[in-house]
Amino acid sequence: MFTGIINAIGHIQAITPIGGDLRLRIGTGKLDMSHVALGDSIATNGVCLTVVELPGDGFWADVSCETLSHSTLITLAKGDRVNLEKALTPSTPMGGHIVSGHVDGVGEIIDHSMDGRSHRYTVKAPSSLSRYIAKKGSICLDGVSLTSNDVDGDLFYLNIVPHTVQETTLCEWQTGRKINIEVDVVARYLERLLPSAGEPTPAAQNNLNLDFLAQHGFVK
Repeated sequence: MFTGIINAIGHIQAITPIGGDLRLRIGTGKLDMSHVALGDSIATNGVCLTVVELPGDGFWADVSCETLSHSTLITLAKGDRVNLEKALTPSTPMGGHIVSGHVDGVGEIIDHSMDGRSHRYTVKAPSSLSRYIAKKGSICLDGVSLTSNDVDGDLFYLNIVPHTVQETTLCEWQTGRKINIEVDVVARYLERLLPSAGEPTPAAQNNLNLDFLAQHGFVK
């Protein structure tokens, strides 16, 4: 699990095709790797990757075909910068929101403008994900915990303060850029718990009759 608060910006050092999928070597920049061990998880542009080798200045990770088909990792090239976050621990400040590192799909930056020193973005989400995005709700984009200001169909709107832009790869976001989207995990589980849209809610069974009342001592 993660919080969506980026620890460092890394970069892609190597991309090696292996057996139909990929192995990535990621330089970790200022990320503290002193306590990272093989098998640990590091979110890379919002994708939870498992450390399989530690060369000293970063890590290697395997990326499955499933992950490549649902994220922007397939588009990465050597030298590209990526947002990095180490996994949540009991002592980690919960500055963002609960993030699983399991990307739900790919969105697109539709518009970018400045509002004072803040950046305003319009993002188009896949139609299958838009129902999970709420006004003033949390959303994770390229691994960054953000708040959706408003929603209009498949479009949602962001207002990003300068610090977030400077400390992440959001400084590279321009119109047409593809980004990883992970919707709020609470929204996904609520959908599983509640009746599906359009399906009738089962009617409550009415057992109140004379036999029931007599059985419980209300009538004789």
